[in-house]
Amino acid sequence: MPRIPQSFIDDLINRVDIVEIIDSRVPLKKAGREYTACCPFHSEKTPSFTVSASKQFYHCFGCGAHGTAVGFLMEYDHMSFPEAIEELARQTGLDVPYEGGTRAGADPARQKQSQDLYAVLDRASRFYQQQLRQHAQSSRAIDYLKQRGLSGLVAAEYGIGFAPPGWDNLIRQMGNSEVLQEQLVTVGMLIRKEDGRCYDRFRDRIMFPIRDPRGRCIGFGGRILPDAAEANQDGGGKKSAAAKYLNSPETPLFHKGQELYGLFEARRALRDIPRLLVVEGYMDVVALAEAGIRYAVATLGTATTVDHLNRLFRLCNEVVFCFDGDRAGREAAWRALENALPVMRDGRQIRFMFLPDGEDPDTQVKKVGQQQFEVDVDAAMPFSEFFFERLKEPLNMNSLDGRAQLVSQARPLLNKLPDGVMKSMMNQQLDKLARLQEPNSGRAAASASPRRRYPAGAAAHRNTPPSPIRYILQRLLHQPELAKQAGDLSRFSTGDIPGLDLLIEVLEILQIHTTLKTGSLIEHFRDSPKAAHLEKLAVWQPEIDDEASLGEEFTTALSKLEQICLQQRYDALLAQSDLGQLSASDEAECRELFRKLHPNKDKPT
Repeated sequence: MPRIPQSFIDDLINRVDIVEIIDSRVPLKKAGREYTACCPFHSEKTPSFTVSASKQFYHCFGCGAHGTAVGFLMEYDHMSFPEAIEELARQTGLDVPYEGGTRAGADPARQKQSQDLYAVLDRASRFYQQQLRQHAQSSRAIDYLKQRGLSGLVAAEYGIGFAPPGWDNLIRQMGNSEVLQEQLVTVGMLIRKEDGRCYDRFRDRIMFPIRDPRGRCIGFGGRILPDAAEANQDGGGKKSAAAKYLNSPETPLFHKGQELYGLFEARRALRDIPRLLVVEGYMDVVALAEAGIRYAVATLGTATTVDHLNRLFRLCNEVVFCFDGDRAGREAAWRALENALPVMRDGRQIRFMFLPDGEDPDTQVKKVGQQQFEVDVDAAMPFSEFFFERLKEPLNMNSLDGRAQLVSQARPLLNKLPDGVMKSMMNQQLDKLARLQEPNSGRAAASASPRRRYPAGAAAHRNTPPSPIRYILQRLLHQPELAKQAGDLSRFSTGDIPGLDLLIEVLEILQIHTTLKTGSLIEHFRDSPKAAHLEKLAVWQPEIDDEASLGEEFTTALSKLEQICLQQRYDALLAQSDLGQLSASDEAECRELFRKLHPNKDKPT
């Protein structure tokens, strides 16, 4: 599998400025040696988000978010690790080397091709926006948008445009070479006929650009105008019914089973996204935005997939599906529920909002207003309630047969839930509905009994001394150059202390790579449980940032750690001695250890 050399990552992190990276997305203010802002990952009024230029590390004292420049891009821009590395490399003018091949889509030829395709779609999006302002027939589109209650401000924010009537508007504007025409075919903007000639896919439609998490246009949705003159002809002149909505086809950049319309705009509008509302159409998203509801997104003419849900849950823990209240709407809701089962980990919440007959989110929010609409969102049906209500609906729950059918239908679905509290409680509810156990049975009571908790403050009376490893690592992560003072690490080889292996590993890295900063060091442990531990320790700040005193504390702590290791080895040899198992070399080692531990005594007692 291709991988990015650690040496390149070290050099990259040392070159980039985390302050510049974050400040371009979240404005920072200087505060002493560090920079602060309101945290971009949770809602707050008083800044608790800090960025350290010396450590190349950020931390929020409110929600606990922390990491390096790479981690920030992954969290804030929702990039993968390779994408974050490539973005930082691009900003520093470096090419990312790959060992063992190249990442799919990251080799120079394919990367250049992708960049070209993004540029083509960006040009198409700007062309459609220009046509909405300037084309002779744009008034038809503008009047339609006004009738739907849409302002120019929201239309501009979502990049809404107009594809004029005609078969070759886009071709004449952009497809002036074979290469460009081929690119437009590749991204689904042109359709190639059997004779090799091309024509515009989108004609006489309101155009909604679909953007990826980084704001790049990857496709379009087109809403036909009610009076569209060409609605009944295709490119060959044949009669056909024009679809109300037309989406871009699957392309190298656009996969409708993964993308969500409006997600980029929601992230840009809201610092913190408490929940996301999934609706069915483009106009629903923009109409809700117009009403002040900025957390709506839409699937692109397909059922909600696991990929959709994973993307949604990376941003928040609550997803509300909004469907029509008719039979078709409830069927769509059930499909969404079935697809959601494998991703319903503890802490995640899905609810279902059903609109009155004949209403969609666009019409409903205009009818009841933002405040009442959001009250109705708050009152949406919980996942578990919809699950059981849907299964019980056709059954006679007063009969054994009906309850048996409920169990036979529900168990296989519940088995798809991840193990955890949610799965356990839904199985308990099924047992209760099927009368498989009494509600107040001992088993239920036992399962519901709370775990024993220690009294408040009990931990303070255990007199557990602070871990010497933690103490040393905190100072080392604050000032990595202290590793030069650690000397020969073999002196700790006899110790058996939790975390000692991590400390030695960190010291070895820093003694080899003497210029590493805190952020670069932490990146050495990405995808390892050790990274989270180091990130927590990296938050520590000395009360007085005095390099000399910090160095003294560090060397003193290392000396104490060495004494602990020596004492452990000495105690182990004494235990063997009591069993008569010491060899001559062990006895010599025992005497040497005693001399080191008790330099003022003559011999072991």
